[in-house]
Amino acid sequence: MTYHAKSEFLRVLIERGYVADCTDYQALDEALMTGVVPAYIGYDATAASLHVGHLLNIMMLRWLQKTGHKPITLMGGGTTKVGDPSFRADERPLLTPEKIDENIAGMGKVFARYLSYGEGAGDAIMLNNAEWLDHLNYLEFLRDIGRHFSVNRMLSFESVKSRLDREQSLSFLEFNYMILQAYDFLELNARYGCLLQMGGSDQWGNIVNGIDLTRRVNDTSIFGLTSPLLTTSDGKKMGKSANGAIWLNGDMLSPYEFWQFWRNSTDADVGRFLKLYTELPVAECERLGALQGSEINTAKIILANEVTTLLHGAEAAAAAEATAREVFEKGGIGEDLPTILIPASEAAEGISLAQLFVRAKLAPSGKEVRRLFQEGGARVNDEAAADGGRMIGAEDLKEPLKLSAGKKRHALVMLG
Repeated sequence: MTYHAKSEFLRVLIERGYVADCTDYQALDEALMTGVVPAYIGYDATAASLHVGHLLNIMMLRWLQKTGHKPITLMGGGTTKVGDPSFRADERPLLTPEKIDENIAGMGKVFARYLSYGEGAGDAIMLNNAEWLDHLNYLEFLRDIGRHFSVNRMLSFESVKSRLDREQSLSFLEFNYMILQAYDFLELNARYGCLLQMGGSDQWGNIVNGIDLTRRVNDTSIFGLTSPLLTTSDGKKMGKSANGAIWLNGDMLSPYEFWQFWRNSTDADVGRFLKLYTELPVAECERLGALQGSEINTAKIILANEVTTLLHGAEAAAAAEATAREVFEKGGIGEDLPTILIPASEAAEGISLAQLFVRAKLAPSGKEVRRLFQEGGARVNDEAAADGGRMIGAEDLKEPLKLSAGKKRHALVMLG
């Protein structure tokens, strides 16, 4: 990125690596210098929690507010009923209105950790696009909004083209999604003076549609800015682990497991992650990221503590670090380790070690857990375990049982 921004917000985003592309750097920069810029990111309510893959864009909203502008978190109560087809191989399962509302409530808990909501000029606001989408008259919408969209152009967007090139079906329902998202930007501009939409680079086509629609309908200039789609240095999609999504809600993933995810970052990712997911000065992020050998572990602990503090609080981060030290340095059992409870009735019948490892999410499948035992990576109470078929009963669970997969992943099994 070679653009030299004057506004603090754009300068921070470029310097820390948040920017993939922008529709007009100079005009956006000038708007940010002129006054408070309301900007939004949309979140469809497809799950009960946001995950680490959303965290980069949440941090962009946080920096927006820290530099004096107004974040809008737009919950997709309406668009979730259609489903975003961008770069997907198949259609999303449709959710009931009740499930969508339940998911929005779960997701809303996370935003309050990163943004300050209120009535002031720079306070964040949370909106739900069902407010305007649920009440659209279809014929009026087609006549007033649909006429501004070229199907030829919509088919040229990479998110759609990649699906069609693979000869995978794209339903008319999904095809409407980009029109609805464009309409969101038009509505937010008219209702709240929103000038900027941000999102991942896979949303570029949808964002540009909204800018074009608003220009055609209201003769207003607005802007789009996208962030890179992150993968870890080993090529994995950010936010995924061997055991599934890294959820941001504490009731779906414990603060300890969240902390451990960051502590387990590969050496090559540490400097970049510090810039994107913490508020440490850029020079300090670069210094820590350049550490070599065993010293890089210090940087990883700082990364884990900083990111966990933002989401779960300083106390949770300190407890997670203490637990990790107890587990890894002393070989003990930390209270914050992920725990699975075995009902007394099930313990009386017995359950195999292999089943416990799968249930504790230390292995994603029976096949993987067999490999774990065969390769000597399974341990029980810090002792090597070779027999995944060994039955564990109530007598074995009088004290908590510590399961370990390799050196870094652990869980407790207790009678419940």
